[in-house]
Amino acid sequence: MVIVAALYRFAPFADPAALRGPLLDACEAAGVRGTLLLAKEGVNGTIAGTREGIDAAIRAVRALPGCDALEWKESTAEEMPFNRLKVRLKREIVTMGQPDVDPTASVGHYVDPEDWNALISAPDVAVIDTRNDYEVAIGSFEGAIDPGTASFRDFPDWWRRNRERFEGKRVAMFCTGGIRCEKSTNFLLSEGVEDVFHLKGGILKYLETTPKDDSLWHGECFVFDGRVSVGHGLKEGPHILCHACRRPLLPEDRARNGYEEGVSCHHCVDETSAADKARFRERQRQIALARARGERHIGAQSEG
Repeated sequence: MVIVAALYRFAPFADPAALRGPLLDACEAAGVRGTLLLAKEGVNGTIAGTREGIDAAIRAVRALPGCDALEWKESTAEEMPFNRLKVRLKREIVTMGQPDVDPTASVGHYVDPEDWNALISAPDVAVIDTRNDYEVAIGSFEGAIDPGTASFRDFPDWWRRNRERFEGKRVAMFCTGGIRCEKSTNFLLSEGVEDVFHLKGGILKYLETTPKDDSLWHGECFVFDGRVSVGHGLKEGPHILCHACRRPLLPEDRARNGYEEGVSCHHCVDETSAADKARFRERQRQIALARARGERHIGAQSEG
């Protein structure tokens, strides 16, 4: 059984580049795989490994400046969901493209999972899913508004075009693990919205702690690793990934027109050129050859 740890922490890093090497060395020594992002605003990522490896890697992350109070969410996978370890330097640990947004200054009211159902069921509350359209497509909370955004960077423009819809409402927002809501709630506060709430620990914490019979969640939750999706109890979901467009698919989608393993699916068959498809077919051929040798090709799985 592989332990999967999703983590983030907003903290001021004066020199993220100086932190990268020691963190990479510590995680390599711990034998974990996955991706960690470092920026001047903090750290974000998902890693997987043994119990001992995850514990060692978490200690290394908590040793970063301002990260001693780091919280993380754990789940399990039957197989290692990442091919390799990456520690990357980024401008933002989650890209919103709003330079004045600062979650360390102020965020919305945290709502524990056990109190979330009552909040989002209230008639004066508008519930907004801050995730990308392909994530929302496979699962969301009952009654939640889907902005239909292709990326988190699109959220501010969507809000400004639609803000009149929410006059007189309290606004509750949620995302996978909580990081996008740290930024989106700070953004709404800066836009003059007074009553802003967000789900503490995100969907993952809700699915981990809320009994299915009491849940207002419908479907699965997209995750940025080889599992593709998880459900209640954070059990691995049924989805697979189209390696051309990175959208989640159900197993039965393989029978739909346009599906070719590693090349296209019904979502993207008309979105890529013949040259793109030829390139994808060659990649898929290399994956099959590696599999036949008992190896794992580096392009065989998503790494979030």
